[in-house]
Amino acid sequence: MGPPSVSRSGVVLEIRGKSRIRIDLKRHLAPGTVGELLRALPLDGNAHFMGGGIVCLESAVGSGIERARRDFRRGDVAFYPADGRICFFSDDALAPRPMSPIGRIVSGADGLAGARPGDLLSLRQEDAGEEGGSETG
Repeated sequence: MGPPSVSRSGVVLEIRGKSRIRIDLKRHLAPGTVGELLRALPLDGNAHFMGGGIVCLESAVGSGIERARRDFRRGDVAFYPADGRICFFSDDALAPRPMSPIGRIVSGADGLAGARPGDLLSLRQEDAGEEGGSETG
């Protein structure tokens, strides 16, 4: 991985006991939303699903919509402002409502396929030198 960037922030989504997924949150996509999310970390909660390969983590972040769109690709990360959900796309999908794109999965995207409703999700800042990938643990 390259040097730290002002526009990208590495975070890790852990599906407890199943996998770790490395994500780059990108400020240039939604500066206000990404800033609020980073200040709210770490976030823990249960997995929720919107259907169509969209795994979600609820948050208390309150941010408006930025660069709204509905069409997302596998590996995209978006914010759903209506209820503060952070959404991770395991497949290409048309979201049911407009969302703000906020980042991209860097490694471990296959780990989303193992998520089940109610699984404990944890989103935290990536540690310096942390290895990525979909690790079991």
